[in-house]
Parts: sequence; structure tokens; C-alpha cells
Amino acid sequence: MGIQERKRREREQRRRQIMTAARKVFSINGFMKTTMEDIAREAELSPGTLYLYFKNKDELYASLSVEVLEHLYRKLKSVYIKEAQNPQLRINDLKQTLYNVYEVDPLILLDLFHLQSSEILKNLSPPMLTTIRDLSMNSLDIISKIFAEGIENRTFIEQPPKMLTDVMWALFSGVVLWEESKRIISNNKETNARAFDSAFEIFSRGIAR
Repeated sequence: MGIQERKRREREQRRRQIMTAARKVFSINGFMKTTMEDIAREAELSPGTLYLYFKNKDELYASLSVEVLEHLYRKLKSVYIKEAQNPQLRINDLKQTLYNVYEVDPLILLDLFHLQSSEILKNLSPPMLTTIRDLSMNSLDIISKIFAEGIENRTFIEQPPKMLTDVMWALFSGVVLWEESKRIISNNKETNARAFDSAFEIFSRGIAR
């Protein structure tokens, strides 16, 4: 292994170390109460080291959301490239994919929803903002293509595919936000799959011909 490759791996390892610490601290303290010093302490690094890898707390916070978006995009792409099947079954696959992403890390997914509707976006570097925008749009485009195919073969009602995509994403984010709110209030550590099943069943019936 050459010197440059070793340095690249060491840098990536240190970056992962920081992000792992940040995920833990954000999950415990929330975004507003967390400081870069808190994250540095958890990562056992100096605060100055963190700034060598991330511009600020907002950029570090956004990097965790990028991981969620990358995971979501890969999963949605696998749903889309499956062998041709009934579009209604694909809606079930979409539901399962979204629920699986939620199960991986509910708090980071919540952070993603908050990020997309907050002032934090204004504090991100152009490359980070572009990455978030592109991953979000690519994921939504895949869902839109699935709806377009269902409309074309007359399985779904005739509505703009992008509009159906927006409604489904709003349904998903709404259920996540509400279920997590109830879970935190009741101090229940279990996720509620039934809420997702019911919400998507109602949605599927609503768009079926």
C-alpha cells in the first residue's frame, strides 16, 4: 500500500470515527444542545481536529443525513430494477423499503426530515447542498417512475406521478414523525410497523383503479 493510499484510508477512518461519535451525541442531546466539543469528547479527539473534516456542526449533522439518503437510494433502486411485477406489489415493496430505512436509525431519519425543512440548509457548503439535493431528487424520481408505470398500465388512477410521489413521501414522513413523537413520550423503544401497514394500505386503495 502506497503512502497516499494509507493517508486516504486513515483520513476516512478518522472521518468515520467522528461521524459515529456525532450520531451518538446527536441522538442523546438533540441537535440544538450538541456542541462540537461534545462530539470531540465522545470521539476522543480535539475540537480542532473535527474542523479539519467538517466545516461546522451543521455540515457534520448533514453528513449523517447523506448516509441515510444514500442507503434509501440504493434500496429504492433495487425495488425498481426487479423483474416486471404488478405495480401494486411494488407499492408494498416501497413501503417495506421505507420502513427498513426507518428501522436502521429512526433518530437520524427524523434529523433528515428536520434538515430538509430547516435553516441549516443555508449554512451548508455548495457541494454538500448539491449532494443532498441530488440524492433526494434521484430517490423521488425512482418512486415517480414506479407510479408512472402503474398509471400507464391502468393499475393506478390518472394523476401526475410526481404528485403521487409527493403524497406518498408526505405520508411516510408524517407517520415517522408522529410515531417517533408517541414513542418518545411513552418511552417505548419498539417501532410500530402496524402504523405503516395501515397508512400504506389506505394509500394503495386510494390510488387503485
